Amino acid sequence: MRWLLVGAAACPALIAAQPAAGQQPGDAAAQTAPETAPDDPIAVPSPPPPEAALPAVEPIIDDEEFDKAIPKIAAEDDPELDRPLESIAEFERRQAAEAARGEAEDEDASERADGSDAPAIDGVPVPALADGDAVEAIGDAPIGDSDLAAPLPPLDSFDVEPVEFAEAAEDEDHRELAYQVQVNGLDAADDSTDVDLADLFGDLSALYDGDGKADNAAMIRARLAADGELMQRILASEGYYDAVVDTRIERGAREEGQGRRSRSITAIIDVTPGQRYTLADIIVDADPTIPPDLIAENFPLSEGEPIVAQRIQGAEAALALKLPEAGYPFTEVGQRDILLDGATGEGVYTLPVTIGKRSRFGGIETTGDLVFDADHVAVLARFKRGDLYDSRKVDDLRQALVATGLFATVAAEPQPTGESAGDDTEYVTMLVTQQAGPPRTIAASAGYGTGEGLRLEGSWTHRNMFPPEGALTFRGVIGTQEQGIGATLRRSNAGRRDRTFELVAEATRSNYDAFEALTGRVGARVSYDSTPIWQKKFTYAYGVELIATREDDYDFASGGRSFDFYTILGLTGQVGMDRTDSLLDPTKGFRITSLIQPEGSLAGRFSPYARLRTDISGYYPVTDNIVLAGRLRVGSILGAARERLAPSRRFYAGGGGSVRGFGYQELGPKDPNNDPIGGRSVNEMALEARYRFGNFGVVGFVDAGQVYRRSAPTFQDLRFGAGIGARYYTNFGPMRFDIATPIARKPGEARVSVYVSIGQAF
Repeated sequence: MRWLLVGAAACPALIAAQPAAGQQPGDAAAQTAPETAPDDPIAVPSPPPPEAALPAVEPIIDDEEFDKAIPKIAAEDDPELDRPLESIAEFERRQAAEAARGEAEDEDASERADGSDAPAIDGVPVPALADGDAVEAIGDAPIGDSDLAAPLPPLDSFDVEPVEFAEAAEDEDHRELAYQVQVNGLDAADDSTDVDLADLFGDLSALYDGDGKADNAAMIRARLAADGELMQRILASEGYYDAVVDTRIERGAREEGQGRRSRSITAIIDVTPGQRYTLADIIVDADPTIPPDLIAENFPLSEGEPIVAQRIQGAEAALALKLPEAGYPFTEVGQRDILLDGATGEGVYTLPVTIGKRSRFGGIETTGDLVFDADHVAVLARFKRGDLYDSRKVDDLRQALVATGLFATVAAEPQPTGESAGDDTEYVTMLVTQQAGPPRTIAASAGYGTGEGLRLEGSWTHRNMFPPEGALTFRGVIGTQEQGIGATLRRSNAGRRDRTFELVAEATRSNYDAFEALTGRVGARVSYDSTPIWQKKFTYAYGVELIATREDDYDFASGGRSFDFYTILGLTGQVGMDRTDSLLDPTKGFRITSLIQPEGSLAGRFSPYARLRTDISGYYPVTDNIVLAGRLRVGSILGAARERLAPSRRFYAGGGGSVRGFGYQELGPKDPNNDPIGGRSVNEMALEARYRFGNFGVVGFVDAGQVYRRSAPTFQDLRFGAGIGARYYTNFGPMRFDIATPIARKPGEARVSVYVSIGQAF
């Protein structure tokens, strides 16, 4: 029988239609409450007269709409619906009769409890319950244990056991606890995999990460539950899909300690690995490729091997990587499906692959806040129209764009054109989306070297003053022995990627032990150099420069120093070979660089000469952390006597980039005041042992070198320096701190020399 309860607030009309308690419907006398005496302190006030009745309230819905909303119930479905309601008086009379009948039954039960019919167990009467009734209207559960009816033993013979109250147990949930972790049953699975499962679990475990301590027992339970799920995932990743992992907590006996009783806690993980599933069949659902074995050659899974998640994910990633490298830019690797057979322990692996259309590079388009137009982007690209699409060349283009430093964001993506390129391929357009970044840069650097003193350099650069990539740089140098200003106009990627054109104008004042000079220089240079993203095997540079300088030199005829003015016009040519593994921090391979500078003095008659220099360096990795590095330099000046050369154009040795342990330009011929005067030839050697640990390193080194008056180095009278250095490795190269001392030190030479700079010594 379903009932519908309607709130009185929703239907005020129902309130008025209800009779008061004990009143018959239609009884008019009950419509008015009785009068109460005014002195009655708890008198209930009379209801307001009819004229003070509340105003009429419009019903929310009318009766007709309400009747339609109520579902119709047929009388035959529930006969009770047609039975008339009993009056309140009839209801009260029926309730009184039932109460009298209940009292009579209680008296009969009490009489039976006093008589021989009282229940007993093994002859022992069962006592009445707390309410005095041995027999209840609803009977008690039968008692099958006679001890429950036996008298209690005396207190002095009762064995009192300590009771652990709930509060004590709950206290473990609110104080720091120590625990141990125990993993059972993992050895069998661990021995069958290439991965150390125990170590992997230990690295990721919440229990082990907590170092055996938890704030409360609830935290231990939470960690244990998380580690149980972790173990399940680890086993499944190695092909144990039926593994069963159970977790539990064991508490040892209570022990007294530190003024309180505690128990040892062990979090236990029980592992049952089950069988390890293997690949019964491998199905790659893809269209034919060119060459036909392209997918098979680049999908390193084989039938019979265990179903290992890392290998499967790696194989899928290899397809997603290799197909775009082989001319399929729109390859999509679908969702794998592995059907496992629990009876055989085998799985059928299916992978849908959409290879898309085989494509070739077409044109280049640009969009966004442009820095470069399509023509200059094409200069940076290492592909041309008609080349088979290769995603590595697209990545290289993206890196080259980023390396310009002119973009906030930049992206390069292939776009289908539908244009046929023959041999069942089609052209794709490379869409380069650009967002220009800030073009200006302020930079600063600092260094220190014995003999050179402190040197600070700052610069301001607009990297795209003359688009595309026409940078203008102003720089200034402030040092204890050198000051200068200069400007450089540099166009990068000038008509060819990584080819640079430079125009330089600078003025410098130098004050070294070897000479004092005030120099102006202008020059032009074209170079093809290595960059961090493209280290080239061969590099070159050539240029021209004009130098006007006023320098002092020691005059042996007069026995003193005097100034002279030099005007020098020279050409520069340089070639290099690089077979190292890194541009900034090589660990293996070698480098060779040769420089030739034909030049001459324009003061008086033209006096030509040539400066030649060759540098060779090699690197050998002894271990992963130790590298041996060596360097050799040989230089010579042909065609002019030393006295006819400007002091700044002679060879010198000594210092942080030369022979450490000596001051800057300290080695070689000297005047009577023991100041260096330079020479026409030089040789230098260095050997380093570099040990790296993380971002730090230690270097031990021995350097040697000498400068000679003659134009050919003799490799005699070599001076040696030895020392130790520290390195801090950054993403732009190592920061260097070296300290060295000369071997067989001579009078006037410093005991210790210090060098601070950026980059390795060589």
